[in-house]
Amino acid sequence: MVGVLPALCNAHPLRERKALMDLEKEPWARALPRFLRRACQAAHLAQTQQQSLRARFLAWLSARYERMLAQGLALQESQPPLGAGRSTRRGRLRRRTGHNLLLRLRDHNEAPLRFLPAPTVPFTNNQAERDLRRMKVRQKISGGFRSDSGAQTFVTLRTVLSTARKQGWNILAPLTTPPATLTQNLRPAE
Repeated sequence: MVGVLPALCNAHPLRERKALMDLEKEPWARALPRFLRRACQAAHLAQTQQQSLRARFLAWLSARYERMLAQGLALQESQPPLGAGRSTRRGRLRRRTGHNLLLRLRDHNEAPLRFLPAPTVPFTNNQAERDLRRMKVRQKISGGFRSDSGAQTFVTLRTVLSTARKQGWNILAPLTTPPATLTQNLRPAE
């Protein structure tokens, strides 16, 4: 697909930052989640009013985000490396969890904020993870499927039921309606 830009799910870094706030008590780890939540609220408010965020406001948010990352990186780089005083090993030095997170956010600079200018980009991809969770649970509990056709049937049924739920359809209707007439005959669940 040409022109599709990646976006990062902000739920995972938020969880990592929460752990950093609790354990390391770093100021950037406290400020960044608050900033992202407020930016998400601003984007959601603009979307409900069928407007887009102003370019000047987007530039301000982006600059603030970069300043917080720079503050965190400066703090991380001022600390002694992990394992200092140990015998030298080959390879790069171990970094703290917060340092790795900040480097990842810096390297994918625009991806965490992709939801701001594009209202169709979600803040998190939790819905996709929820859709995959049932399959992963099935794989962990029973060890998988006995045949490829059984796995394909399970995936097809889960897909149809998930789509019906998201569209507000009666969940039993997709299972009893021929696929060709599916969207014509379905109505929202009551």
